Amino acid sequence: MKIIKWILIILAFLIILSSLIITPLAWIGLLIFGFGVYQSVQKDKGKGKFSKPGLIVALGFVFSFIMAMVFVEPVSETSTKLQEEKTNNETIEKELAGQQEKEKLEQEKKEKELAEQKAAAELKAKQEAEAKAKAENEAKKQQEELATNLGLETVTISRVVDGDTVELSDRRKIRLVGVNTPESTTRTEEYGKEASNYTTDKLEGKQVWIQKDVSDTDRYNRDLRIIWLAIPSDDMNEDEIRSKMFNADLVINGYAEPSTYPPDVKYSEYFVKFAREARENNTGLWAFGENGTTKGDLDTKETKSPNTNPKPAQPAEEPKNQATSNAGCNIKGNQSGIYHVPGGAYYEVTKAEEMFCSPEEAEAAGYRASKR
Repeated sequence: MKIIKWILIILAFLIILSSLIITPLAWIGLLIFGFGVYQSVQKDKGKGKFSKPGLIVALGFVFSFIMAMVFVEPVSETSTKLQEEKTNNETIEKELAGQQEKEKLEQEKKEKELAEQKAAAELKAKQEAEAKAKAENEAKKQQEELATNLGLETVTISRVVDGDTVELSDRRKIRLVGVNTPESTTRTEEYGKEASNYTTDKLEGKQVWIQKDVSDTDRYNRDLRIIWLAIPSDDMNEDEIRSKMFNADLVINGYAEPSTYPPDVKYSEYFVKFAREARENNTGLWAFGENGTTKGDLDTKETKSPNTNPKPAQPAEEPKNQATSNAGCNIKGNQSGIYHVPGGAYYEVTKAEEMFCSPEEAEAAGYRASKR
């Protein structure tokens, strides 16, 4: 019986210990339980003070058990809450992960759309650039064909000699056909410097197109040419002549007078018409008088009429230096910047670029004396 008794006591003790896990109040039951066991042992020795210590043991056990039962439900609820919180947290995490995944997919979709838009824009820009280049090449080809059909040559102006004479990058000198600007080199005429400066501003360093009328060169071996600032679609259209031909530009703006030398008369009527307009408005050199400031063949106001033809001149263009009209002006200046006097070793074979009346005049124009 004692063995069974102690087995029960041990079991009860273990149950009470487990109750301590649930609630600290089970310690009270454990103390009561322990006190009862102690009194039971004392009773067995004949020293016990209580006649029934088993009741004390039972009371301690029952108290611990009741406390465990009272507090076990809240613990269970707490566990449930914790589980719910855990579940809620997991749900929130899943939702957050889902939201992040959704945002990631949307971002990837947006980036893909942007990449496609960029690729489409680049493709469009490339196609437009290719189309533009193709159109420019076709336009350039058409312009080249048009220039060829009109007999135009593309050149670059390297230097302006004076208002109506220029030098090309290949060293050729060009004398503008059908017009004459006031002198500004070996001698100076009114409005000559202005004409030279105007031509410099318009032509120097520029690419232009030159066109031959009939004559190729003048007596000074200068190429006689029309200068076009742009290729005309029709070289006999007045609007094109006014806006694109530099020879006409000089006349329209009063920097030159018409100067007609057959057979180069293709544009002479236009030059006369433009000069009359400039004179009527006192433009440029016409502000100095009805006859201008240099040699030209425009009719005077008194004789002007719609049927007046340009004054015929010499069969070739006269030299810029008017000193050639005087018998004593026989000093030749060549393209190399050297002047030759009569009797010199190379005088007879020299092609004169300009004629001078004296060595001083030639040297003032920048020429140096021949050594022979």
